[in-house]
Amino acid sequence: MFGRLAPGFLLILLVGCRPEETRTPAIAEAFAGPSTLTLHQDLSPKSPAAATANHGDRLDVLEYRRRFVRVRTAEGKEGWTDVRQLLTPEQMADLRQASQNAAHLPSQGAATAFESLNIHTEPNRSSPSFLQLPENGKVDVIGHKLAPRTQAAQPVAARVVKPRLTRRRSREKAEESRVAPPPAPPGPKAPKDWLALSVPNSKSLEKPNPEISKPGEPPSQPLPPRVDDWSLIRTRDGQAGWVLTRMLSMSIPDEVAQYAEGHRITSYFALSQVQDGAATKNNWLWTTITKGSEPYEYDSFRVFIWSRNHHRYETSYIDRNIVGHFPVLVDTSGPAPRFSVLVEGIDGHLYRKNYLLDGNRVRLVNRVVADQPEQKQAPSNPVASAASPGDAKEESWLSKMKHSVSKLFR
Repeated sequence: MFGRLAPGFLLILLVGCRPEETRTPAIAEAFAGPSTLTLHQDLSPKSPAAATANHGDRLDVLEYRRRFVRVRTAEGKEGWTDVRQLLTPEQMADLRQASQNAAHLPSQGAATAFESLNIHTEPNRSSPSFLQLPENGKVDVIGHKLAPRTQAAQPVAARVVKPRLTRRRSREKAEESRVAPPPAPPGPKAPKDWLALSVPNSKSLEKPNPEISKPGEPPSQPLPPRVDDWSLIRTRDGQAGWVLTRMLSMSIPDEVAQYAEGHRITSYFALSQVQDGAATKNNWLWTTITKGSEPYEYDSFRVFIWSRNHHRYETSYIDRNIVGHFPVLVDTSGPAPRFSVLVEGIDGHLYRKNYLLDGNRVRLVNRVVADQPEQKQAPSNPVASAASPGDAKEESWLSKMKHSVSKLFR
């Protein structure tokens, strides 16, 4: 009986004494960048999938080869991926902090995506896309940035994992193994008429004419770098990221957007409501820009009011040829709506100009310097904190005339 059970006990004993599988130690820590990250069994992107990770999942970096890394998920599954699809702990912390800061920034208007749109962590085409906006999806535009169209910085892998340390041979061994080059052959002798050849020719002293080689543009002038317009957006669930501005369309009603005259609408706001019979219409403020790829956000703003007599929108106020920056602030809590714009003056300073919509007329309340970066951010209620039209000191007729003349010459 014991002879029959002995092999079974021996097998159980061998299984129990088997050493546990040793896990490969991690050399770095990273986080999944895209919304869904596929980990492959091999280096080739066409290899079968070994596992998947969601945006923000922590991954252990095990090894890397050029721009590919082998990572391990929290469940213990391993696979290969591109290092550009990973985020460092610092980048992940910055992304979360950006979402928290974006929650307090004022919206510059709702926008709709023309088609499925990738939301990036940085204003760069090759940065990780952690979320995809569906077609006709709506977001709030809260910022703008002009960024050069360049590839992501190569040291992404260096930030995720430390580079390998190459073993260097000692200097003595390197000198011993080095073979001396052969002696150089003797140089050719100078010609007998070398003095005559050294005299410069009159034609060689003439300056080259760049217009002959390239009409209209000197050949030494470098081509301007290609840039992209990026918009900082905020989704309905509070996530913030960067998208290409040309892929968004501001969701202002068509009966107002038809007056854009080919300019791109960058922001819009509803100031007040007007009752025209059974219909309810809004008075609107918008900002537009003539062409894109500019470091500022708008070069004109306009106020539209609804006319009960003509049953259409009419322009109440317009200001052109300006250099305006976000944010545009609006306050509709008081008896009369107020708004303010941030524009550059002819002296190079930034000015916050506060306006009041008094019935169908727009009045300038005050104009204050706002060069400090912290004043450019949206306070809790900055427009309401401006002086009331009765207490504010309005500009004199002479100062208004000087300002108009200076703007005209500009």
